[in-house]
Amino acid sequence: MPNDSPAPADTPRTPPAPVAQVAAPFPERAAFPDPGPGPTPRDPGPLTPAAPGPGSGPDAPAGAAAPRGYRAVFAVAEFRAVFAAHLLSLLGVVVSELALTVLVYDLTGSPLLSALTFALGLLPYIVGGTLFAGVADRYPARRVLVVCDLLCAACVAVMLVPATPVAGLLALRCLVAAIAPVFTGTRMAALTDILGEGDLYVLGRSLLRIVSQSAMLIGFGAGGVLLTVLSPRGAITVTVVTFLCSAALLRLGTRDRPARATTADGGGTLLRESLSGARLVLGDRRVRALMLLFWLPAMFVVAPEALAAPYADAIGASPAALGLLLCAMAVGHIGAELFVGSALSPRNRSRIVLPVAALGLLPLLVYAVRPGLPLALAALALAGAGAAYVIGLDQWFVDAVPQELRGRAMTLLTAGLMTVQGLGMALAGLAAEFFPVHQVVAGSGIIGTVCTLLLVAEVRRTGPGRMSDTEGRDGADRHVTSR
Repeated sequence: MPNDSPAPADTPRTPPAPVAQVAAPFPERAAFPDPGPGPTPRDPGPLTPAAPGPGSGPDAPAGAAAPRGYRAVFAVAEFRAVFAAHLLSLLGVVVSELALTVLVYDLTGSPLLSALTFALGLLPYIVGGTLFAGVADRYPARRVLVVCDLLCAACVAVMLVPATPVAGLLALRCLVAAIAPVFTGTRMAALTDILGEGDLYVLGRSLLRIVSQSAMLIGFGAGGVLLTVLSPRGAITVTVVTFLCSAALLRLGTRDRPARATTADGGGTLLRESLSGARLVLGDRRVRALMLLFWLPAMFVVAPEALAAPYADAIGASPAALGLLLCAMAVGHIGAELFVGSALSPRNRSRIVLPVAALGLLPLLVYAVRPGLPLALAALALAGAGAAYVIGLDQWFVDAVPQELRGRAMTLLTAGLMTVQGLGMALAGLAAEFFPVHQVVAGSGIIGTVCTLLLVAEVRRTGPGRMSDTEGRDGADRHVTSR
């Protein structure tokens, strides 16, 4: 399935935190606190993890010589199947996006419809992530993942039929995009079953993000090569095969586990469950703040990518330079994520979350001086490296969300992330109609930094042990009535 957004998804590792520590519609689970002054009486120390260390996930090999870091994640057989399925389907999706854009342009000759084909890969995320999020918790994860892959394969197969009109192609593109957040959210939640809720989960999520970023560098190039030897529909056929292979890997390579959420009365309608889950997730102050910390920087950091073509034209750069401008941020992200995941301990990864998030957009201020290509590439690489804070934020988020809501929370997180990136691109393009491109990018860095600083303060205030007893009791009362 497409996207593992930054970007930027169950076995409990600790008992639930005392109710008095949260101000949410549901009690927060024990979490890594954000960096701050000293431990609280209920927290034996800053970042004292009860999570299993590397090599100690549910299926990790036992023994003192167990591998550590990313190697420990790959030692888990189920994760290898998930990783391979993600890699195959993601490459297939990237190829199909390029091929479908070319196909629509060939059929219509319309640049608008061709561009709309790309946009339709983002816009339906919020619909699928909001209305169908309940699927992630209502049904067994393996079943959801396999069915999503098969549905997407069927949609893409219909695209291959020559009689399918352009409107049908765009509708099918929307359907695949609406399914994507359900798949991604379910997989993110399922990783906690496969890897546990500690360091292995964080590193597993990191690896999937690295693959997603790498697909942008490799997939479009591979798609371009395929289109030199195949027709657009021939290239799209590759995507059908990758979806089917992904479904087979997930069906045969992962264990069947029961659904995460169970209700005595069989549950309400899927729509009601989805909307109720979104209300509970967004109604919790701590979880809402963490979710916004995923979303907000991502909304502003996409401005230079959205405006790469007009900026390259403004500085007189070649088409090859445009490719470098589009790749630089992904390269910075991949390098920083690999370093943080392999060189820093869980404690230090958690400590850098808020400082790196607060400063991550500052490199975009370089655009204020209308830099040439070398300086612009350096700024973009640094801005991409700023996304490394997400690796620690993953741990905070999974610890803050109760197990029975985890699939819906992860689905909503994915849907919102893709939506705000699309919105950020649109707003950057709109602003560039009235202001020079370099000023728009610099302005995105300034406004984004101010907004992120305000959000960082909110995340600090909602950290475990920072809530008042009254807030905690109110949150618990709301939890009871919401049932």
